Amino acid sequence: MIDLHMHTLLSDGELLPFELARRAFVKGIRAIAITDHVDASNIDFVVPRILKAAKKLRGVFNGMEVVAGAEITHSPPQLIKDLVKEARELGACIVVVHGETLAEPVAEGTNRAAIDAGCDILAHPGLITTEDVLYAKERSVALEITSRKGHSISNGYVAQTAVKFGCPIVVNTDSHAPGDLMDRAGAEWVLLGAGIDRERISSVFETSRSILEKSLKRLSS
Repeated sequence: MIDLHMHTLLSDGELLPFELARRAFVKGIRAIAITDHVDASNIDFVVPRILKAAKKLRGVFNGMEVVAGAEITHSPPQLIKDLVKEARELGACIVVVHGETLAEPVAEGTNRAAIDAGCDILAHPGLITTEDVLYAKERSVALEITSRKGHSISNGYVAQTAVKFGCPIVVNTDSHAPGDLMDRAGAEWVLLGAGIDRERISSVFETSRSILEKSLKRLSS
């Protein structure tokens, strides 16, 4: 299991990065991205501190990979591209954008702006349009299936639309607390519940691994 969307008390999560990593390892997760919520007010504070923790944890948990990330959250669409760029310059390996979930009043146009900015993952994108799904496919931006309460309302729609048009999918927890963590079996249940066929499930996990490896190479180049 790889989870590329998680939060600590550096934003609205409950745990320090070290404890989150330890609990994830015990749960059977073998790679995580800590992607705390950021906007222009805190991005230069949060990302470097996640990066510091991730570097300290390198090789600690028997090969589990811990990488720094960021989730651009409730940003005006016209500011997303600059924030994605800044997150990467600060050392974020995985950049997530908080999509147009049905559970919150996210600005219309956020999904499109996130894809255009070249983020790695568009989180909980709600009733994303066909045009934006096709654009995400073109830009190799993965759409997220989530176990997070509220955001998961549109999982079935996202899964069906992404599969129909061949857009990459990932499954993440959007963890904020210990009880949110999920092992591979739990992730498979979420995917099955979203309507993903069993034979497609392994490819979803492979997409997460591919995104992580690609992002690490980009960061080191």
